[in-house]
Parts: sequence; C-alpha cells; structure tokens
Amino acid sequence: MIMKMKKIKILILLSFFILIFCANSINIFAQQEEEQILYFQMEPLDDSLFIKIQEEMFIDPPDPKAEIVADLRDANNQTISIKGTLYPFFALKPETRARIITYPFKLNLEETINFGSVFTRVIEKLRLSKLLSPPSVLQISPTLGYINPFLQVQGGERFGFPLKSDIGVSIGFGTPYSGVMETNFIEANFHILGLRIGMFQSADAFVEIKDFDNHNNLYVTSGFQVAYVIPFGNFFEFGYTSSSNKFTESQILKYTKQTVNKNNIILNPDGSIKYQPFLVQGDFINWELRYPIKVMGATRGKVYVARYLNETHIGYSGRELTLGGSVFDLRMDAMLASNIRQPQFVIDILVQKIFDSWAASAIAIGPSAIIGTTKNGSLGITSILFNLRIKVGTSF
Repeated sequence: MIMKMKKIKILILLSFFILIFCANSINIFAQQEEEQILYFQMEPLDDSLFIKIQEEMFIDPPDPKAEIVADLRDANNQTISIKGTLYPFFALKPETRARIITYPFKLNLEETINFGSVFTRVIEKLRLSKLLSPPSVLQISPTLGYINPFLQVQGGERFGFPLKSDIGVSIGFGTPYSGVMETNFIEANFHILGLRIGMFQSADAFVEIKDFDNHNNLYVTSGFQVAYVIPFGNFFEFGYTSSSNKFTESQILKYTKQTVNKNNIILNPDGSIKYQPFLVQGDFINWELRYPIKVMGATRGKVYVARYLNETHIGYSGRELTLGGSVFDLRMDAMLASNIRQPQFVIDILVQKIFDSWAASAIAIGPSAIIGTTKNGSLGITSILFNLRIKVGTSF
C-alpha cells in the first residue's frame, strides 16, 4: 500500500513538471510568434550589411545610412524598399535575406500604439545597447585616417580623398576646431604615409557676413604647415604651423576696429585692454591626442584633446549618428585656454533626411553656434548660423 502511494506521488510530481514544461514551451513559442516583425525599417547601425544589400541590388555608390524598409507580410510578394525604390526581396542572396530577417535593430511599422506610447515609444527606439561600438579599420589607420567623404562648410574635420591609397589630398574651411563665422582660415594639404604638408590662406568672406561680437575671432594671413601621425594607430598627431606674412596696419584696423599700440594690444579709448581677436603670427607647435570611436552607429567619430596655435581644445565629433530612426552629425569643441582669446564652446548639429532623393543621405543641415564671452563681458551666444555638410561618396 505504501509503495503504491509513493508511485502515485511520483506520477503526480512528474505530471506537474511535464505540465509546467509544456506550458512554458507554449509560452515561449507564443512570445516568439508575437515578437515576429514582418514589416519594419532597418536602423542604420550595420554599415557592412547596408552596403551589401545595395551592392546586390546594383546601387552605386552604396550608402551605409540609406533608408531600408522590408515588407515580408505577403509570402507571395515580399519586397524591400531602398531610398523609396521597391525591389523584390528574393532578388537578394539567401544569406543576405537571412541577415535581414534576423536583424535585431528594427523599427516596427506595424506596432500598436497605446495610451502609454507617448511616454515609452521614443525610449524603446533609442537602442541604448548599441550606444558604443569599436571604430572601423579605416578610422584607426595612421596612413588612411585622413580619408573623409564629408565636406563641411565651416569648421570640423577636413574633407579628404585618396589619389592612390595612402597618398591623397584634404581641404578645410575654418580650423578643425573653429565654429561658424569665427575665422578666415582655409587650408589645403597633401598626404603621404601619415605625413601632411599644406598651406593656409585667408578668406575674409567667412567672417564679413557678421559685424557683431567679432572680438573673439581668429584671423590669419598665409603660411604653411606640416604634421605627422605616428605609425602605431590613428591616435596621436603632432605638427608645426608657421605664418609667413605679417598683418598690415590696414588689416589690423579692419579686424580689430580699435586703437592699437606698438605691441598690437587692442585698447579701449581710455587705454585699458579690451577683449581682442587672435591675429595669428609666428610659429606654433601643434598636437592632437584622439581616440576614434563609434557612438550610436556613427560612420566616423572621435574624442580628442588638442593644442593648436597655442590654444587648448577638448571635444567630440561624430558623423551620421543614429537615434530613434534619425541620422545626424554632432560636433562639440571646448576651447579651454588661449593666450589671447576668451574660452568658448562650439556646437554643430547637422541633420540628414531633410531633403528628397539622393540629397536625403548626402546633405545634412542644421544650427551651429558659439557660446562665449560677449562684447559686454557676459556669457552668451557670440555666433550662430545654419551650417551645411555634403557627403561625397561612402563611408566604410
């Protein structure tokens, strides 16, 4: 009798565990079915996959930040839309289709909206798990790091293109650390095996459109520069800048619009020293310590600390960051110390997908501002204007 009772208890326990296992399996299966997304936009966080998809569709040049929408709801008519153009899903290779189906970063275009979505929907789209990732091979190359398809109208990284692999040319408007309408500096450089040799010149058109709060500007005449990236990775660059021409008296009066004494110190009418622009003359040793990094799927980005023209800078610049389906550039630079100028903070926010067709991914536009000491000595915005960035080619 006792043995029978024990067997019954064992059977009851086994039945209980089997019931739990089955219920759990059904629940997992139901969750998988529930979470299956058949109509979605792919967030541009995997450059290699986005380029592969477009290459298989013979799209040249491919854009790693293109808008791609997959519609797999109808088994007989599955499509993929690239920049608004529809293509048959089965035109892709099987392995590519599998990567699209299992792609983890999707914006569900069929999601149901509830009363709480107004608070949670944006947070759910942030994909904070993809906040940081390693840089690309190109970004960490000491000889190829200059290659940059982004041409910005004022300030920021130089636009660089290769003539032959690690031999190429770069140009820039404004210094790498300047903001809008801050300087008349423009440059052109030749690159070979990590060595950069170039010349700079003045272009007053960039500063003449603003006639207020120019007391913290940086002005140049002309000169040459040379720099070298040490061959252990693209993390340290040092260089030399020399101004070959001095400012004339008319230029000094034009740029300062103040009384100048024999030492070129700008004075108020009462003889006291006033805030003054930086008239670049002489020789300078420059360096930049940087760490290339991908933030929010950016195709190009870095954090840095630099000494340039006897001024200290720290900052971050990133291209094509992705946040909740939006693509934008972000640059922040803080000038902490200068022998001449007051400290200031530069910020650029340039947004893509504003224009139509090819311009949706090629052109970004947005506000750029400089926050610093105004002419009356208070903290405020000393310069603000819309900045423009054009993408020429693709990022890898």
